[in-house]
Amino acid sequence: MLSPVADALAGRAALLPVPAADERETALLTSTLRAGTEIDDDVAVVVSTSGTTGRPKGAMLTAAALTASAEATHRRLGGAGQWLLALPAHHIAGLQVLVRSLVADTTPVAIDASFDAAQLVSAISSMRPGRRYTSLVAAQLDKALADPAATAALASLDTVLIGGGPMPSGVAERAAAAGIPVVRTYGMSETAGGCVYDGRPLDGVRVRLTDGRIALGGPTLAKGYRNPVSPDPFAEPGWFLTDDLGALDDSGVLTVLGRVDDAISTGGLTVLPRLVEDALSSHPAVADCAVFGLPDPRLGQRVVAAVVVAAPHPAPTLAELRAHVAARLDATAAPRELHIVDALPRRGIGKLDRRALIARLRG
Repeated sequence: MLSPVADALAGRAALLPVPAADERETALLTSTLRAGTEIDDDVAVVVSTSGTTGRPKGAMLTAAALTASAEATHRRLGGAGQWLLALPAHHIAGLQVLVRSLVADTTPVAIDASFDAAQLVSAISSMRPGRRYTSLVAAQLDKALADPAATAALASLDTVLIGGGPMPSGVAERAAAAGIPVVRTYGMSETAGGCVYDGRPLDGVRVRLTDGRIALGGPTLAKGYRNPVSPDPFAEPGWFLTDDLGALDDSGVLTVLGRVDDAISTGGLTVLPRLVEDALSSHPAVADCAVFGLPDPRLGQRVVAAVVVAAPHPAPTLAELRAHVAARLDATAAPRELHIVDALPRRGIGKLDRRALIARLRG
C-alpha cells in the first residue's frame, strides 16, 4: 500500500491513483506516467479531478507539495502519529493519509469503504500508543455516531479530520457532545488536500479573496493541470483561484460560503445554497438537505430544498421550513418549493451531487 507512494515521493516513478477494482487498468496508467512523456520530471502524483465540470483535468502534485502538506498537518495537530486510512487512496484525502504515514515513518491501519462500525472499533483498538489520527467525510462520521462503540473509538483519537464538503450542523453538534475531536478541513486536489483547518490556513498557506472568490497559495499547490482548461485557475503564479466564495474576518479566519456556480439569482438578489442549508439543518426534523435553484417565470430562479427527514419526526411542511429559514436569513432565501427524499445523491468520497439532484427533481 505504501510502496507506490514512497516511490513517487522519492522520484522513482510518477503515480496516477485509480480505483483498485481493475488491476490491469492501474498497471497501464502508472506505466504511462513512468515513461515520463506527458508530465514534468518533478511531478510525483497526478490526481484526477473533475470538480463539477465532469471533465477530468488531473492535478499535477510534486513530492515537495505533498510533503509540505503532510508536515504542516502534523505541526498543526501537535506532532506526527499513526493514521487510520478510511478513505479511498485514489482520492487526495486518502492519498494524503499514506503520505503523512510515510513522513511520520508509521504504518497506517486501513479499513474498507463500507465503514463498518465493528471494523472501525477493531482497527482503532489495534493502533499503537501515541498520537493517533484519521481523516473522514461527514457521512462516515454520521454513520459512526449511530453506534456507541464506534463513537467512543473515534473519541479516543487525537484528531478526526473532516473534509469533502460542508458538515451538517446536527452532525457537528453530536460529535462535539460525544467528545470527538473534529477538525474541519478545506482544500482540494489542487492544494494537495486540506490546507485550511477550522478556518485557519496551515503554515505557509496563503488565502485571499478575489471578487469574493477564494484564492489559495503556498507550497502545497499543484503545478497545474495535466489537461489544461480555460480560463486557467493557475494563471497567476503561486496562486490557485477556486470556484468557491468565501469571507475572511478581521483575524484572517476563512468561512466558505459556497460555490460560484451554485449561487441562485432570485428576484434580482443572490442566495447562496450553503447558508440556506445551514439554516435548514438546524431544524430538528431535517436530517440532511440540499438547496438549489430552478427556473421561475417571475423570479428568474426560485429557491428549492430537498430534505431527508430525521426520525422520528414527521416530514416538515414548506411553510414551516420557510418560517424557520426566514427567522435566520433574509426572507428571500426561504425555499419556495420542497421535496422530501429518502437520500441525497453523492459522488466521489461523499460530496453532494447537486447536478444529479436538479436533474432528478426538475420536473
